[in-house]
Amino acid sequence: MTKRILMLEDGTYFVGEAIGADKETIGEVVFNTGMTGYQETITDPSYYGQIITFTYPLVGNYGVNRDDYESIQPVVKGVVVKEAAEFPSNWREQMSLDAFLKEKGIPGIQGIDTRKLTKMIRKEGTLKGILASETADLEALLHHLKAVRLPKDQVSQVSSSKPFASPGEGKRVVLVDYGVKGSILKELNKRGCHVTIVPHDMTADEILHMHPDGVMLSNGPGDPKDVPEALDMIRGIQGKVPLFGICLGHQLFALANGADTFKMKFGHRGANHPVKELASGRVDFTAQNHGYAVDAATLDGTNLTVTHIELNDETVEGLAHKEFPAYTVQYHPEANPGPSDVNYLFDQFMEMMEQKGEMRHA
Repeated sequence: MTKRILMLEDGTYFVGEAIGADKETIGEVVFNTGMTGYQETITDPSYYGQIITFTYPLVGNYGVNRDDYESIQPVVKGVVVKEAAEFPSNWREQMSLDAFLKEKGIPGIQGIDTRKLTKMIRKEGTLKGILASETADLEALLHHLKAVRLPKDQVSQVSSSKPFASPGEGKRVVLVDYGVKGSILKELNKRGCHVTIVPHDMTADEILHMHPDGVMLSNGPGDPKDVPEALDMIRGIQGKVPLFGICLGHQLFALANGADTFKMKFGHRGANHPVKELASGRVDFTAQNHGYAVDAATLDGTNLTVTHIELNDETVEGLAHKEFPAYTVQYHPEANPGPSDVNYLFDQFMEMMEQKGEMRHA
């Protein structure tokens, strides 16, 4: 097989076998600890611009199918695995991981020490990386890698360009698209909602003119501080309609209410993160994908209260507004991939909209 190099910005490089598309790519190298769900992970728009390292040693053993896409066109820069299954076996399987990556134009590498790479990221933090041919000049490759700046306009690259509807007979929900996963839309549709997906830069007035029963802030890639247009919108709708935010939506909600966020050393990416609900003491295992978090020390003096924490590092995993029907979580209640322990949060959102409707008609 053709050889390929993964080089990191600190000069470390790995030599392995090429899989996927035959092209050079640069991105932020991150790791995901999920044992399954590689198709959903690769097609999650929140991974825009990243090279994903899968820590599980065998990836692709059940192939790729038509049903498990989170978006039609993946926006990841590359994929790193210890071993890509050459002959997948599953009744839904339609193609191998290698064929899928080729079809979507995503380069990858297999046969390297992913455990060593993951330990490096945990120690040093996320690093820029480049996937290139083994014949490339290493010194020139490193110089090029260090000179490249990763894009800041990530949300605008994955958000819808204009509103569109997913019809239903129930509650009318406006879903603000910062890079929404298809599974979030499925959970709302499952509950009968009429969902209008709108671009990331839609204003509060434009959203309120749609007369929604509730508003959802979706997941998405990058630094929440690169989406300043969202903050006025959030301040303009909270208190007027029930609000539910997920992942990037959670971070934007915090910024809009006076808290701060920070870049994590290596982030949370996987399907096995324990989260504690403070009010009940309940612990759920959750799916997560984020490189930024809300700074708990900056919540004093705001109208926000912490509802959930991550048990591994005690970072903020949930917030609620003290005055308005608005709450957010850092993890992914829609899962896919991951456990469905926290799907009930969508039911809470439905109840919140129902209560608001009863108050309006009282």
